Amino acid sequence: MCAYRKDWRLAFGLLLGLLQGVSHAAGFVDVLDLPARASSLAVNSPLSGMARAGSRVISVGQRGHILFSDDSGLHWQQASVPVSADLTAVNFPTATQGWAVGNDGVVLHSSDAGASWQKQLDGRQIGAFLQAHYATLAKAEPGNEQWSALAAEGQRMAEQGADKPLLDVWFANEKTGYVVGVFNLILRTDDGGQTWTPYQDRTDNPQGFHLNAIASTGDALYIAGEQGLLLKWDDAAQRFAAVVTPYQGSFFGVLGKPGEVLVYGLRGNVLRSIDGGQNWSALDTGLHVSITAGLIDQQGNYRLFTQGGQMLVSQGSGAQLQLIRKAAPTPVAGATQTVDGGLVVAGSRGVQTLSGDLAQKP
Repeated sequence: MCAYRKDWRLAFGLLLGLLQGVSHAAGFVDVLDLPARASSLAVNSPLSGMARAGSRVISVGQRGHILFSDDSGLHWQQASVPVSADLTAVNFPTATQGWAVGNDGVVLHSSDAGASWQKQLDGRQIGAFLQAHYATLAKAEPGNEQWSALAAEGQRMAEQGADKPLLDVWFANEKTGYVVGVFNLILRTDDGGQTWTPYQDRTDNPQGFHLNAIASTGDALYIAGEQGLLLKWDDAAQRFAAVVTPYQGSFFGVLGKPGEVLVYGLRGNVLRSIDGGQNWSALDTGLHVSITAGLIDQQGNYRLFTQGGQMLVSQGSGAQLQLIRKAAPTPVAGATQTVDGGLVVAGSRGVQTLSGDLAQKP
């Protein structure tokens, strides 16, 4: 009898666990289908990307949180967002039209200066999309092994599911732009995100390194990646060509003006070129902590921010950088300047407005 009761209880426990699992499964909602939850704490949650939409400041981050401020960062409102996926970057080419990207291959679009967002693409679509695109090219050119290899890679991505993080986004205008991400993932649109063209075959990145950032210097378009990868758009060849640099660590960002470009990354490394990337000089930052965000202010000065909260500032050109210690009390992942010249940064503790004297230096 005791053995019977023991077996019965074990069977009942297994059945109960199974039913609970079914219940949990039935209640599961993918973050790509779950709208971001409104929270008064969103302003203090981890945020990673920042941009300006006209005079409005916008920041994106974890759980699909998108915040915007119309008073230079003093007060924040939470935008309406259709996903809860973590967001990594945001870009506004105009005062009203903007795009944000993040984990699970999500691409969001806003047409009202960031107050509300609509999903244009996600990682559940990307793999099959890549497979179909390159399979078509393989059929047209059966002797081209590159197409079949890229089609197979698309098929593999489709089988893996939605987990395809996008790390940055850049738009030239409200029609043409790029999204970039892990393992050489890069897509281009020429119709504002209605359709996308894979550009994996147009990058000199045979090892499939992550593409961490994409930015324009006004006269050139660059992509910065891991293990020293730096790419520059070659208009004649219609591809992103490799640029040789003296540093083999990961780059996290690119800043520049016509005739000058700075690329920054791990362990305080900053490289500068004034000849389109043919030659580079390493800048002395005095740091061994990663530089993770940057901007060019209204006076034309470069401002770089680190994981330690420091700020590096140039005077005009980027030939020299002055270290401002602990400009922000927490790691900085994104930064922008407000319309009145203030500085707002985003990081692991949300958004922060830097004091006026820091915003004015040098």
